[in-house]
Amino acid sequence: MFIYSPAFSKTLVYCSEASPDYFNPQLSLSGSAFDATSLVYSRLLEFGSKGKKFQPGVAKKWTISKDGRIYTFYLRKNVSFHSRGDFKPTRFLNADDVVWSFERQRNKNHLFHKVNGGGYRFFQALDLPDLLLEVRKKNDYEVQFILKTPHVVFLSYLAMEFANILSREYGDWLAKHGKKEKIDFEPVGTGPFIFKKYIKDSLIRYVRNDGYYLGPAALEKIVFSITPDPTVRFQKLKKEECHLMAFPQPSDRAAMKKHKNIQVMDGITYNVSYLAINTRKPPFNNLKVRKAIAHALNRDLYIKAIYKNMAEVAHSPVPPTLWGHEKITSPSYSVEKSKKLLREAGYGKGFKLKLWTMPISRPYNPNGKKMGELMQADLKKVGIQADLVTYDWPAYIAKSARGEHDLIQMGWTADIPDPGNFLGTLLSCQAVDSGANLSGWCEARYDKLIHQAVQWPVSLSRRLSLYKRAQRIFRQKLPWVPLAHAYHTAAFSPRLKGYRIKLFGSERFYELSLSD
Repeated sequence: MFIYSPAFSKTLVYCSEASPDYFNPQLSLSGSAFDATSLVYSRLLEFGSKGKKFQPGVAKKWTISKDGRIYTFYLRKNVSFHSRGDFKPTRFLNADDVVWSFERQRNKNHLFHKVNGGGYRFFQALDLPDLLLEVRKKNDYEVQFILKTPHVVFLSYLAMEFANILSREYGDWLAKHGKKEKIDFEPVGTGPFIFKKYIKDSLIRYVRNDGYYLGPAALEKIVFSITPDPTVRFQKLKKEECHLMAFPQPSDRAAMKKHKNIQVMDGITYNVSYLAINTRKPPFNNLKVRKAIAHALNRDLYIKAIYKNMAEVAHSPVPPTLWGHEKITSPSYSVEKSKKLLREAGYGKGFKLKLWTMPISRPYNPNGKKMGELMQADLKKVGIQADLVTYDWPAYIAKSARGEHDLIQMGWTADIPDPGNFLGTLLSCQAVDSGANLSGWCEARYDKLIHQAVQWPVSLSRRLSLYKRAQRIFRQKLPWVPLAHAYHTAAFSPRLKGYRIKLFGSERFYELSLSD
């Protein structure tokens, strides 16, 4: 077990919840991977502190053509890549790196496209292979993205984690030395911290990048102390063995507020917890069976027992705090209705299934095991025998993307303030192919609506109407049982300065500091 005494130092210790599956968000949909790489990489654009305005990243400015199809980005000069081991960069970031980073995901003939499996889940779920016609270098410090059709939220995409800029020179160096696979596990970026060491299920170490283009961070070092058990994270925070812990349990919130070494902050983020039903497998391709499962689950009980009322029952994939939310009502808890639907579907005697439970705590689900046990008891009442299954987090992500599950607990915290980040990324037909749509559900009427909602030009009122219609189709077909929209609680040392709860996206450590 990793133990570190951070007193009177400039080393921040973050008690994180899981090992990342990759150190490259191009290949991941995991929040643990996003947090682990947010320190290392930079993007063309960044979201502002409240997530509502874009800020320059490694692009100092940009223009959009009148027809909305050509985005031109003007890159900063003198942006340095990190050194790693024997690799020493010989040049600054330029347009070659931007083109290379996106072409790796778009172009199947790219030298690195198939490295480490080539599963670019975000890129595919956003339908970017069909949207992007070309990423073109104009000169060393100008790069253009040319779209097949105009797109309302394309600019937002470029501020998301999958749009991080990798070093082409590092890729070429790895290829020359026969080490291409290391690009996704030993990252080289231009961010405020340099990746130094990773021990699976134990720790990740970073040191400050003194050459960061926005200026060096106040912190000199960061250590991720990987601690899957939230109770152990709480104990470490009490003992000042870490300064910030991931995802406190709601049941610990009251004790945390009373502790002298802990500061508690509550806030709202855009998230949803859900139970995905694998519609590619019988009997889950039967709508009546899906409705029966939904009626069998006592979600009000989950809110009390799991979230300690720090959440509300979800009915839609879109959180009620986000624009575009439609006030649909999902099936209410009713053992009688569930049994009736199972009889009508030909399963009056019940059946067996495997229910996958979250192996780690996330903001949208603080205790997957306990929730699974409550679900198991609920399903038993209607004659469904649910065997609980789980895996370590990287395996859970990988296996679910391949559709190996029957029912699976999962959730999502928004990357951008747009309903499409839920309705498209998680439920579109493209997201089935990418592995992000864990239900395997593909509905042409639904897909048409969410595609129309991003086709430029389109008014906000029109987008609102389209997204609401899509949510009504979701309610009719029930590929998920929406579970909860959770409130966010952060717990950290009073020595930690500058911390803010993010509306969406990964943790940002650059703006943090420690007092003595």
